[in-house]
Formats: sequence, structure tokens, C-alpha cells
Amino acid sequence: MEFKHYSVLRDETIRELNIKPDGIYVDGTLGGAGHSIEICKRLSDKGRLIGIDQDSDAIAAASERLKDYKDRVTIVRSNYSDMKNVIHGLGIEKVDGIILDLGVSSFQLDTPERGFTYRVEDAPLDMRMDDRQALTAKDIVNDYSEMDLFRIIRDYGEDRFAKNIAKHIVQARQIKPIETTGELNEIIKASIPSKVRATGGHPSKRTYQAIRIELNHELDVLRDNLDDMIELLNDKGRICIITFHSLEDRIVKSNFKKNENPCTCPSNFPVCVCGNKSKGHVVTRKPILPSEEELEVNSRSKSAKLRVFEKEFNNE
Repeated sequence: MEFKHYSVLRDETIRELNIKPDGIYVDGTLGGAGHSIEICKRLSDKGRLIGIDQDSDAIAAASERLKDYKDRVTIVRSNYSDMKNVIHGLGIEKVDGIILDLGVSSFQLDTPERGFTYRVEDAPLDMRMDDRQALTAKDIVNDYSEMDLFRIIRDYGEDRFAKNIAKHIVQARQIKPIETTGELNEIIKASIPSKVRATGGHPSKRTYQAIRIELNHELDVLRDNLDDMIELLNDKGRICIITFHSLEDRIVKSNFKKNENPCTCPSNFPVCVCGNKSKGHVVTRKPILPSEEELEVNSRSKSAKLRVFEKEFNNE
């Protein structure tokens, strides 16, 4: 199956990157290279793109799509959490722009054996972004305690029926292991009142999101590496991040705000004494959202938000 990923907010992201033809750019979630190919088109022979992805299918697809630019492209199979080591390992100290598109790719959703989708009934419970990882969604569903299942569905899925869903999962797996998306869907469906199911979208959506975030450590990776990525930027370099749910967006918004104004002094102090210096400024006071045209073409973009931060050396 061809690796497809409709690059959400593509034109807006490329515009906000302020691409310099001779610059060095990092796509930390390379995917099908939809954003990266647009960066490459704007680079001179001296420009450079480093693409990072942990998904082997994405690596193969991006390598093919970017083959005409191979003289200026380096592709690395890794998680963007290792970006600092990857960049320094290539002999690069600073870069001019970084993008992260945190969504699950259309290919991952549309390939049943990857186990990301709740719309196919007989798919295995996998959900690994990196198939070199041993733990799968099936392990979480069958091995986590009821309390841990409740916690992740409540915190990462923000599902008000988390307690009931966790209870039903534990009851069902005592009879037999839960192995397919269809089996999990039926358990979730039975946990949610029919009145709510009739109006609230697919009942499995929030639980699948929760399991995927837990399995791939998505929020931890984002939270723990934003400061390092901002540190990698040159003066006037920008980081553009596309999020798809409120948990990610809150982390990005909060981090950008902290890097713009890291002062911890009480508000009544006449001067700053904490010594924390601003790293730059938030470009997007409000997130950039998909256009009506994009929403018509790609309904999966409806929850996307783009936030941008620009590094400034004179603040350090």
C-alpha cells in the first residue's frame, strides 16, 4: 500500500518557517515528506534538510519522494526526541527551522494491520509508531491494571466514561484475551450509554487515542524535548508545531510562553533577579487553523492547530 499522508496546514507551515535558501531545516516527523518536499523546493544547493521518523514505512516513502533532492537531504530513522544527538552527530551545531506534525498519518490510519484505526473490526491491537518496540496496544489492554487503564483513558482520552470502560475491559479479558479492534470496540460500546453513543461520535475514538499516547509516550516525548529543540535554533530560526488534540496543544502553548517569558520573580519585584532570559517570542498569539478549503479536502485536519516560536539570540 502506498504511504499517504495529507500534510495538514502545509502552506501555512511553509510560510511561517521563513525558509532561507541556504538554511538548514529539520522535519522531526518526516512521514510521507509532504512538508519536507516543499522545504526542499525552496532550498539552494547549499541548503540542507534533515528528516527524522521512527516509522520504517515513512522512511521508505519519504526516501522515494525526496530522491530528486538527495544531495541536500539526510534521512534518519529515529524519534524526534533524539533530534539533538542526530543533528550534532551530523556535525551541525544550529539549524534555521524545525517542524513537527504530531498527527497519526493517513497511511497509519488506513493500514488495518497497524492497528491505529477503530473503523476496521478485525485488525490486530498494535498502534506502534516504531515496530522495533516490543510493547503493543494489545499488551496494554490485556496487562494493565484496571486503575492504570482508568488513568490513561481519563487523562489521555479525556473520556468521562473512563472508569466504566476500564472496568469492562478487565471483565472481558478474564474470559479471553482481547486481540482485535472489533473486540475492543464492542467492549467500549457496552461501557457507554446508548444516548451518548447516538450523539457523541465514534465511542472508541477517545480510548484509542489514550492507548496510542500511552504506548508511544507521545506527551512525554513532546514535553521533555521542546526546550532542546528551541536551543538548537539559530537566531531568527523558527519552530512550527502542528497538534491534533488539546493535550498536545496545551503543552506547546505553555512551553512557548515559558520560553518567551521565563522570569519567575514575583510580579511586585521592580527588576528581574532570577536571571532567566527570554529565548525569543511566540509568533502565533492564537493558533493558525486549517482553511475552509482544506477542511473540505481533508476532514482529518479539523482539529489541527499550528503554533510558531521564533528564537532570538539578543535576549540571551
